[in-house]
Amino acid sequence: MKRAIVIVIDSMGIGALPDCEEYGDTKECNTLCNVAKYSGGLNVPNLYKFGIGNLANIEGIDKNPNPIAQYGIMKEASKGKDTTTGHWEMMGLILEKPFKVYPKGFPPELINKFIEKTGCKGVLANYPASGTKVIEDFHVQHEKTKFPIIYTSADSVFQIAADIDVIPLETLYEYCRIAREILTDEYNVSRVIARPYHIVDSKPVRIGEYRRDFSVLPFKDSTCDIILKNNGAVLGIGKIEDIFVGQGISHAIHTGGNTQGLNITLKAVKNELNLDELKTKKYNINTFDKMFIFTNLVDTDMLYGHRNDFKGYAKAIEEIDSYLEKITDAMSEEDLLIITADHGCDPTVKGTDHTREQVPILVYSKNITTKRLENINSFDYVSQRILDWIL
Repeated sequence: MKRAIVIVIDSMGIGALPDCEEYGDTKECNTLCNVAKYSGGLNVPNLYKFGIGNLANIEGIDKNPNPIAQYGIMKEASKGKDTTTGHWEMMGLILEKPFKVYPKGFPPELINKFIEKTGCKGVLANYPASGTKVIEDFHVQHEKTKFPIIYTSADSVFQIAADIDVIPLETLYEYCRIAREILTDEYNVSRVIARPYHIVDSKPVRIGEYRRDFSVLPFKDSTCDIILKNNGAVLGIGKIEDIFVGQGISHAIHTGGNTQGLNITLKAVKNELNLDELKTKKYNINTFDKMFIFTNLVDTDMLYGHRNDFKGYAKAIEEIDSYLEKITDAMSEEDLLIITADHGCDPTVKGTDHTREQVPILVYSKNITTKRLENINSFDYVSQRILDWIL
């Protein structure tokens, strides 16, 4: 059975795009190279084998004269620098119009609609903020008022944070569903994100495994839909199901972090998952003759990029690298592996938001002809490679 495997190392950009300053970014942003430089070099023997060191001067990674993969750099064609835009473009959906951002917070009429429809009676914050900082700043008020904490970033996101002992998890998700209904058309927000947390040793701590993204519906069929319509299965690991609002995803499993995501991806490649337990309600398929395994590894972005933690970011890349040999060993000659990213989030530059960057792409199969991939002007190159391989 032909299979394609895509692993997205969330936010691992490799250099500013020419229009980065239009998005408030500096031309010095380069997530992968700067993480490597500031952390004293990366120890990634498997990514070295793939040829990632041939793409740029990356501290700790030599040039490889005999890589085992094809390697290149992709430029983003869509307008934006967020998760939805990047993942959608990989699956053939290019945005001509960017999602709206709210650098001064959300307008009063929008917030009033949210309060009225949810019945929450009020909100806290409502400005661009770091997720960990905003819950530290507003947790005491949250406990007293029971109002949800609303914040955004430089990206098109409406984030709702709540202590699940104050606002139950299902109520938080319902708030997000209501916000998702409001934030279309004139407001044009890409994602509503549930950010649940609880108190550990008197400090608010986010609960990654309960995070949920409520994205806008894709505007047309993606590569995932095309695979399903051609008797294939699509397994989304991590937040993939949320990014596509379940559209085109026949099987899904959410994860609490990279280690879990990597282990599940490895099990999927080794055919050790019980797929019947992972079927989605939207597509309850029983037979298929091809498969697409689509994994998002979010820790690089969520835990380290946004928190300006370049050391943690480096360790996360090294952990991902440690799984690659196991994954390639488990692959058959019918499998294609693509490793890439969806945008940047350089933890070494000013700010805590995504950065408008190009991204690396590594393509591997057992019998691939190795070469540098040139002039890739859209992330939908990933879509083309997948469909060429499995259809």
